[in-house]
Amino acid sequence: MASIKSPLQMPSPLTTLQFEALLLSNRPMFDVRAPIEFDKGAFPNVVNLPLMLDHEREEVGTCYKKQGQDAALALGHQLVNGDTKDSRVKQWHAFSSAHPDAVLYCFRGGMRSKISQQWLADTGIVVPFVEGGYKALRTFLIERLDELVEELPAFVLSGRTGTGKTEILPQFDRTIDLEGIAKHRGSSFGKYIEEQPSQINFENNLAIALMQLNKEAKTPIVYEDESRLVGCRLLPISLQNKLKSSPIMVLHDNFEARVERIFGEYVVKAIAAWEQELVAPNEAFLAFGDSLIQSVFRIRKRLGSEAHKHLVKLLDQSLELQTKQGDLSAHKGWISYLLTHYYDPMYDYQLSLKQDRVVMQGTSSDLVTWYKTSQCNTLNTH
Repeated sequence: MASIKSPLQMPSPLTTLQFEALLLSNRPMFDVRAPIEFDKGAFPNVVNLPLMLDHEREEVGTCYKKQGQDAALALGHQLVNGDTKDSRVKQWHAFSSAHPDAVLYCFRGGMRSKISQQWLADTGIVVPFVEGGYKALRTFLIERLDELVEELPAFVLSGRTGTGKTEILPQFDRTIDLEGIAKHRGSSFGKYIEEQPSQINFENNLAIALMQLNKEAKTPIVYEDESRLVGCRLLPISLQNKLKSSPIMVLHDNFEARVERIFGEYVVKAIAAWEQELVAPNEAFLAFGDSLIQSVFRIRKRLGSEAHKHLVKLLDQSLELQTKQGDLSAHKGWISYLLTHYYDPMYDYQLSLKQDRVVMQGTSSDLVTWYKTSQCNTLNTH
């Protein structure tokens, strides 16, 4: 079905020179790709209002391969016609009416963007699209991420498990919360109930966070010390290298405080999250216990057979006491054992390999005071 030419003048597409401002402005965007494409990766403040659904896109794609572009375009108009077309255009119209500065994009900024723009213009609303579409925005972000990681100086906030690195991170002026962006605490026991973002979304959000900090200043960024993986999300190679070469601040806290902190995160808060997710107390308890058992299983090889068996025994005893008496205190036993026999030896060994990069060690107040003083001194010398 041929589109009616709109008398409205179409705006120029947004080009690469405008991408950074577009992404930093939180300007509303709608993505007309199929849901399966959107789920693999998108950008913040974007909603998926597809031109074609997954099965329609698949049919059109097959037709394109076998019969060419004209046949595929004709099939697309046949599939998205009548009430189906009206319903989708109404969604675009509603979004664009609510957000007068809206922008749309498809995968490559080609036919789908132009058709969507034209159909929307036929209703009296003109919306620009992104030149090159999602692919161009994605390429821009990946390149910008690597540039900014290289350009912006950094400090690494390190410390044994449970010292509260994530807690004090906001006290530094300029930080990137890798665990927050990845939605994972970074350790074997750090999985949230909420699923992690896709690898693409993790990288996109990281790039935008760096762009925002770069816009504000060029002073150092503080990253929490992470391995190459945060949960199942891989740090970009450029950032892995940055963390391996930047100066380190080491956070200290006493053993008892660390146990209490981990107990609060991995037991008390975890149980509350499961209860909120599953409502039924019995289901929440089973899910909580299963998540701990899976976490212990994942580290069995690195932990060693005997230590693994003992840790499982302590965990079983804790879950049993929790079941019979509602007492959570026994969980501190397996947490203490885990720190002593797994996390601390591993961390101490890793830190011994990078002692030459350690510039400050101390409590949270020690590190924050030193960092702010050192930054003031740096600014005053320029």
